[in-house]
Amino acid sequence: MKDWPNVFEPEWDKDSGLAGTWGAHDGEASGAGSRSVILELGCGRGHYTIALAQRDSDATFVGVDIKGARMWHGAGKALESGLANAKFLRTKIEDLGQHFAPGEVDEIWVTFPDPHPREGSEKRRLTSSRFLEIYKKLLKPGGKLHLKTDDTPFFEWALAVLQERGVEPEILIRDVHAEGGEQKVPEILHVKTQYEEEFLAKGRKIKYLCAVI
Repeated sequence: MKDWPNVFEPEWDKDSGLAGTWGAHDGEASGAGSRSVILELGCGRGHYTIALAQRDSDATFVGVDIKGARMWHGAGKALESGLANAKFLRTKIEDLGQHFAPGEVDEIWVTFPDPHPREGSEKRRLTSSRFLEIYKKLLKPGGKLHLKTDDTPFFEWALAVLQERGVEPEILIRDVHAEGGEQKVPEILHVKTQYEEEFLAKGRKIKYLCAVI
């Protein structure tokens, strides 16, 4: 995977030189007229990175994860499928600021993150205030955060954290796959990750929110 052109594995705790370059068209310098940049954090096998890239060839999608064995699946599929707009970055979420410039990102997807349910683990959750501050710096004005999870306590906690910051979600759905629901569900939410398939098989409801932070 280290030799794949769609995978970036920068050295730990060092400036990768990638910041400000993600929106560039292949072979062109980043800047005016550059592509939108959309991240999937904790991407695992990259289901959403792949699905989003297939739907919008005019944007760059970057799956971010620290676990290379999982990332290998999505990165390999993107390479085989010729999805040049699907990239993968192996790094810690805490280090995103080293690899993306302020205001470089249009949207961030957090799909089925570890809820870290134990008391005292709140800071490790990917929607905690410390992570929201990181996202806020990277997102453009009006940039969106998407959260999708099966974990009800985590979802309600994440919603409360946003509301404490004065943020009300633009979209809030507590059962994405409910049949005959009154609320219109965006088509992209019907893309299912491996975890989502497992959770649905156990009868769990999938929750989603979209907010400008």
